[in-house]
Amino acid sequence: MHFDWSFFQHLLFHPPGSFVQGAIRTVYLAVISQALGVVLGLLLALWRRSRQLPLRVFASGYIWLVRGTPLLVQAVIIYDGSSALGLYSFGTLNLGAFTVPGVVQAGIVTLALNEGAYMAEIMRAAIDSVDRGQTEAAESLGMRRRQAMRHVVLPQAMRVVIPPLGNEFNNMLKVTSLLSVIGLQELFLAAQDYNSATFRTFEIFVVAAIYYIVMTTIWSFIQSAIERRLQAKGGTNIANVPLRQRLFGGGVFVPGEQLRGAR
Repeated sequence: MHFDWSFFQHLLFHPPGSFVQGAIRTVYLAVISQALGVVLGLLLALWRRSRQLPLRVFASGYIWLVRGTPLLVQAVIIYDGSSALGLYSFGTLNLGAFTVPGVVQAGIVTLALNEGAYMAEIMRAAIDSVDRGQTEAAESLGMRRRQAMRHVVLPQAMRVVIPPLGNEFNNMLKVTSLLSVIGLQELFLAAQDYNSATFRTFEIFVVAAIYYIVMTTIWSFIQSAIERRLQAKGGTNIANVPLRQRLFGGGVFVPGEQLRGAR
């Protein structure tokens, strides 16, 4: 068995339609799931700070449960388990010109619910990084607690969230591969199916790895540009992370403090 360079080059530069569709699906799964995860994470972070005990208990329990179980298990429970118990069955959803298969819906729900638990901790740390004196000052001006949170605290916290949020999305692009366990035809499962037909395992998965590297690298450039733009507008909580560190590592992000390198 030898490495087939001609097969590798042809697959890399002239991929089959299943590869292209898998890569496209990987991207939009990551984008939609991350967006929903951010919204859920913000809600959970606010509920954990709520004065109402049921909301605090629910948010804390949810974060504990999701962070304590593997994503693979969550995917199987949401897609297969809920259907087997008769709780809910993901059917094909028609949205005008778009058709969303049930497995895609289940994949988005799984990733969003999972990401929400992790984003909740990031949001909590970002909110805690804002000086409490600003909330007290806002309340002394007549703002209610919710108004102070919405107009004073959250805008500053969102600037702190940008760097770890970008890293979470980078990870989301790769985590979509785990949805192959429920039969979602993203890039990884497309590579598996192609391998079953050609038995060129090493070449196929090296190409898949290169595609993932390309996607995450492109996002690193986009994230760097977003942070520079916010920094130029006065985002003092956003550090200028060298692109080299963003791509190759070299530090840990601490919300509310100077960013000492890419996570």
